[in-house]
Amino acid sequence: MSKSNFSVKYCVLLPIVLIVTILLWALPTSVFGIADLTPVQQRVIALFVFAALMWIFEIIPNWTTSLLVIVISLLTVSDKGIGFFCNPELGKLVSYKDLMASFADPVVMLFLGGFVLAIMAEKYGLDVTLARFLLKPFGTNPKMVLLGFLVVIALFSMFMSNTATAAMMLAFLAPVLAVLPSDDRGKIGLSLAIPVAANIGGIGTPIGTPPNATAVKFLAEAGREISFGSWCVRMIPFVIIMILIAWVLLQVFFPFKSKEVKLEIPENKRKSDWKSTVVWITFIGTIFLWVTEQWTGINSNVVALIPLGVLTACGIFTKDDIKEINWSVLWLVAGGFALGTCLQGTGLAKVLINAIPFGAMSVVVVLIIAGLVCYLLSNFISNSATAALLIPILVVVAGGMEDPAAANNAAFIALGGTQAMISFIAVCASIAMLFPISTPPNAIASSTGLVETKDMAKIGIIIGAIGFVLGYFWLTTIFPFPQA
Repeated sequence: MSKSNFSVKYCVLLPIVLIVTILLWALPTSVFGIADLTPVQQRVIALFVFAALMWIFEIIPNWTTSLLVIVISLLTVSDKGIGFFCNPELGKLVSYKDLMASFADPVVMLFLGGFVLAIMAEKYGLDVTLARFLLKPFGTNPKMVLLGFLVVIALFSMFMSNTATAAMMLAFLAPVLAVLPSDDRGKIGLSLAIPVAANIGGIGTPIGTPPNATAVKFLAEAGREISFGSWCVRMIPFVIIMILIAWVLLQVFFPFKSKEVKLEIPENKRKSDWKSTVVWITFIGTIFLWVTEQWTGINSNVVALIPLGVLTACGIFTKDDIKEINWSVLWLVAGGFALGTCLQGTGLAKVLINAIPFGAMSVVVVLIIAGLVCYLLSNFISNSATAALLIPILVVVAGGMEDPAAANNAAFIALGGTQAMISFIAVCASIAMLFPISTPPNAIASSTGLVETKDMAKIGIIIGAIGFVLGYFWLTTIFPFPQA
């Protein structure tokens, strides 16, 4: 971090965040204009604002903010916190066990299992083997190679970290970019295929990206549980359509001059042994159980721990491999879950439903505004942080609109209800890819030196607009989740 950035973050932005948080914390509850607001609920509002501002400005790492949120919540709004703060007379308190359970939430375990599979796939060469196998049918025609990269990156991103997928595919693509003529604009299209496919592909499964997991978790808490297979059945077709649209757009804006592109993906040099066989079987078996959850009855969160149990018992996943798990993502997600726990546990959710007339608002307007806010925020702060901030609030909004007494209840149910709203928000978080800072895959594409910000923004805004409109109609009209 440069000295100027350090000075701005810690000497300007941090004091502003702290002053705003303290004011919201200390002002009389009557200032908020919300009937029946308790001091404990007021602290939760202050915590939400603190988390939002810290995530937006990234004064400290996002996962650190999440940890701070959990610690402050335990000390000030839990039933085992600081005595003079955590007085039941000041409002309903949150169970400290519920807050601590955020670290081991079933969805966090789902992600943990996904990380284990990704680490083992890389260690034992499954990723390289699959890439060689999947890209080979696309030949050497530049247009088909572009489609091949889009498809394979999207597929990998459904089960692996978007960042890891982008980094791996860039390694495969680098030799191709090096031999293409400098005036061949197709190089830009190939470079942009990495973030476009990685961001879109993650939408396909509940473990593809943190916003999906956050959506699934809060939907389950609202009594609208979505199985792994049910999510995939609806979202993978959406991903396929978006990938084909992206393929056409990249060809239109960045046409190839070369007539042939040769891919040189190195073979997996690791010799096949019993460990590789176990990893393959575990990898395929886990995905099979995830997809067939509705038939087997085994919850996808439980399935996620199978690879961890099998691979550690066999001595394949070791203590050194544990260090490779992206703990920062798990803790970031846990912080969002803790905010949701505070919102529900203190009763603030019900207070907000009663204070804001969501039930009388136009359903379409609420959905579009919520989606736009998510999309805009996700272009400047991490998708995970955006989802962690907005989804707990929007679950409350959806609850108000699903109330039988709400004037727009019938219209909201007709448009897919809570499932449609929250899954749409997850989609909006993933289609935000305007700038190099928007997502790690965007930054990786920018690192090639071939992609100018204006090119990224041009493709990003078009794909974002198409994804927003298609996502809205897809989840509310074309292929909505069944009502519980």
